[in-house]
Amino acid sequence: MTRTVPVPHGLPTKRDAGPFAPPRQITQLRDARPVSPMVFPDGHEGWLVTGHEAVRQLMSDTQFSSRQDIGVVHTVEDIPDMPAQTEPSPQIPGLFIAMDPPDHTRLRSLLTSTFTVKRMKQLQDRIIDITERQLDEMARLTPPVDLVKEFALPVPSLVICEMLGVPYADRETFQVNSAKFLVKEQEIEEKMAAYGAMTGYLAELVTGKRAEPGDDILSDLARNDDLSIEELVGIAFLLLLAGHETTANMLGLGTFALLEHPDQMAELRADPELMPDAVEELLRYLSVADIFYRYATEDIELGGELIAKGSTVVVSLLAANRDPRRFDDPDILDIRRKGGGRVAFGHGIHTCLGQQLARIEMRAGFDGLLRRFPTLELAIPADEVKLRTDMNIYGVHELPVTWTETAE
Repeated sequence: MTRTVPVPHGLPTKRDAGPFAPPRQITQLRDARPVSPMVFPDGHEGWLVTGHEAVRQLMSDTQFSSRQDIGVVHTVEDIPDMPAQTEPSPQIPGLFIAMDPPDHTRLRSLLTSTFTVKRMKQLQDRIIDITERQLDEMARLTPPVDLVKEFALPVPSLVICEMLGVPYADRETFQVNSAKFLVKEQEIEEKMAAYGAMTGYLAELVTGKRAEPGDDILSDLARNDDLSIEELVGIAFLLLLAGHETTANMLGLGTFALLEHPDQMAELRADPELMPDAVEELLRYLSVADIFYRYATEDIELGGELIAKGSTVVVSLLAANRDPRRFDDPDILDIRRKGGGRVAFGHGIHTCLGQQLARIEMRAGFDGLLRRFPTLELAIPADEVKLRTDMNIYGVHELPVTWTETAE
């Protein structure tokens, strides 16, 4: 195997291979050295894992910890005015994405029955209804319109608000602050202010639900006296943030990708039965939740490399989902692609809890959009679309679209 690529200083983030592909340097690293050394902005010598096999192995090995309170986890972000991290971060109650067993198991098990395939299918009609109503609203507008504002963001926000019992009228609070929280390389005070605004709002909400529970997920959790208010807030923060940001960006970026691949879009319009496969392919092709961190609790061999105890390891799911060792012609969008192995929802014990919900939302969203707007097209040149390269969940900030016929 050729190993001539230079060790990156910082994570390559420039989308110089197009809006949907990984940065060229990431691709070069994966093809030459799937487990590669990387120098972090603070000087830490850690690792970047980009190969599909290595990513799956790492994410299923709990010796690669998700906790940030047992050792120093170095960030790839160069955050202004943030002091160099020399001590572990405190564990945030309820935030089980940053926990290992048994704490992770205890909290996640409280939600597994809520997000089963069967339970999500029972919600399918309601999700389709929400989607169609939002498309009705969009059809009443005079194009061009911003698809993110009018469709991609409202649909998953409405769904997750209804499921969690968060008043949709409060969406300005959580949408604005969650977006601020996800901005890369911003002043640490701004990030913490956004986090504080969200958690303050959610603390008030879950306290109210503990006093007067309703028929929703947060009320169900609030009935559990073993959970503290702080844990309820952490769980609510994670579900609300992940529940609307990821799917919203898949709907926005996915529509952009289909518009840039008109043959695939035409094929999907002609045969809606292809939608489940198309959604899986878009998840693989785009992987909007891309970068994750792990901490090596022991010396561990991975992909022929020795990861030293105490190393921070960065994982790129997008690079893994474009690995030619695993997928034929991985840089081609092929809605008829068969076979599994995609890691867009992660892998191992931290596999996305809401993946079935996201699939149903995407199937309903893309199906309705293509059916109702048969002449949908970009209203600006593709290279003018504002990409979310400045955010921790990738997508488009805006997607101006137009159509030439009255929507059905």
